[in-house]
Amino acid sequence: MSSSADLRNRLLALDRRGYHDYRDIQGAFQFDRFTLFVDHVQSDPFAPPSRLRVRMPLAEAGYPQAMLATRSWRVALVDYLARRFAAGIREAEVRALSIDAGRQTVLERTAAAVSADGAELRFTARLPAAGRTILGREAARLLTETVPQLVVGSLPFAALDAEAVWQHLYTVEDAQALRGQLEEHDLVAFVADGAVLPRLSGASDLPLPVGAPLVGALPFRSPPELSVQLSTPHSGEVAGMGIPRGTTLIVGGGYHGKTTLLQALQDGVYDHVPGDGRERVVTLPDAVKVRSEDGRHVEKVDISPFLTNLPTGTDTTRFSTDNASGSTSMAAAIMEALEVGTRLLLLDEDTSATNFMVRDELMQQLVPKELEPITPFIDRVSELEERGISTIHVIGGDGEYFTVADRVILMEAYRPRDVTADAHRIIRAWRNPRRPEAPDPFRPPTPRVPLPHSLSAETGQGRTKIRARDVDEIRFGREEIELGMVEQIVDPSQTRAIGQALLHLVANRYLDGQRTLSEALDLLMREVDEQGLEAITRHCFAAPPGDLALPRRHEIAAALNRLRSLQVRQYPEG
Repeated sequence: MSSSADLRNRLLALDRRGYHDYRDIQGAFQFDRFTLFVDHVQSDPFAPPSRLRVRMPLAEAGYPQAMLATRSWRVALVDYLARRFAAGIREAEVRALSIDAGRQTVLERTAAAVSADGAELRFTARLPAAGRTILGREAARLLTETVPQLVVGSLPFAALDAEAVWQHLYTVEDAQALRGQLEEHDLVAFVADGAVLPRLSGASDLPLPVGAPLVGALPFRSPPELSVQLSTPHSGEVAGMGIPRGTTLIVGGGYHGKTTLLQALQDGVYDHVPGDGRERVVTLPDAVKVRSEDGRHVEKVDISPFLTNLPTGTDTTRFSTDNASGSTSMAAAIMEALEVGTRLLLLDEDTSATNFMVRDELMQQLVPKELEPITPFIDRVSELEERGISTIHVIGGDGEYFTVADRVILMEAYRPRDVTADAHRIIRAWRNPRRPEAPDPFRPPTPRVPLPHSLSAETGQGRTKIRARDVDEIRFGREEIELGMVEQIVDPSQTRAIGQALLHLVANRYLDGQRTLSEALDLLMREVDEQGLEAITRHCFAAPPGDLALPRRHEIAAALNRLRSLQVRQYPEG
């Protein structure tokens, strides 16, 4: 193996040569305390940056053995190491280096790793150039001086703030303990007293500072009727608002915090960093946010529990379209979520199709049911509940949902109040209730078998292309997968991982034309659980990429369902 001195000499020798000669430094170089791997060198100054890794032996890194004892702690430790390295880059103002350190959520990611092989950091570097000419002296300073300083300051445990590291791990483990107790307490979500739910702005996921001159910065307090106590391994008993199974409405006037609470709940499927304000806001891990999505692709989804007898004669038991309406997109999204396994649906009136949600008694009088193909969601909620599917629904105008609500939470200046008794009293006094319109009992979703030939990432001449744009889009071969309405993708690295997961489903023959989508996802997520997120990249990358974060099965399925080339057959039908 070459030495750090060899790397320095090579870079000095490359000074003022053509940029493509940077390829001469690809390989491994031994430094005093770690090994530097130059896995990929960018082809020119304007190409994606070069990929590098450093690996330090565990004995040199010196982490307490307890930190490596469980997967959740290893994930949290890796997350912390990436954030510490990123902080070092910012403090040193080194614009040429970058690491995928994440946002406010703690996700399993490939930016760092801790295993028997050692502790790794995986980052990128824009190798210095003037035009397309190598600046070898600057590159030598960057890779043999700056990088070692940053690594030594962020990878060994002795260089870290031990209290901050443990707090990071404890915060994650406490959140997972809270989430793990939901089911045994018949809850679907929990919001701890003292949580800060509002964000700094619509463009920032950072918390609004407590004490800011806005009412939303008040710490959360549970209404007495919904207050519960759950236990944590590091913070003891934690009190807060428990949302029981069933149908829950979040009501209130505009700008009083309804959607803010729902957004915290939809992100409660993930763990959060210390200081986020939502560290102890947890939701069932399979909760799915559903919304209207005009124009999306739908492929052979049985939406007949919600739409039948279309005037066009379209078969809604095998509904397909490249241009879904608001109502058909919501029906498809619900059935797709049920197909891959959810116990909690989250909906917001503001982003729902009105005609899908309810038909009031006045409209029922004017337009007879035989002319209306939609069975509104309100008439299926109780049936879903009987099947173990709970609903949390933000409502600002459809008071008829009081008829199906098990509980009603009123948000008043960001403070929750339990007004269930008031809502039920109003319903008892209501003289003109609407008539339920479900013609037949609710049927569970029909499993679908994706056909592998319809998932091609090739662009022609055998070339494979997968490229993600933030959390909104994946370029998969010749197709664009629009994900802007899939609200529980919270990190661009998840989007990149989804693209790789789709490719891996076919390359590893999990999608073989026989397995249902849910069965294929079971195999994929089991492999990731056993081998780590890197497992989905081995068919594409010689060295593990450092810019992926773990998505849930629900978001992988959402991307697949929006792939316009997707073809499926329903199971067990042909």
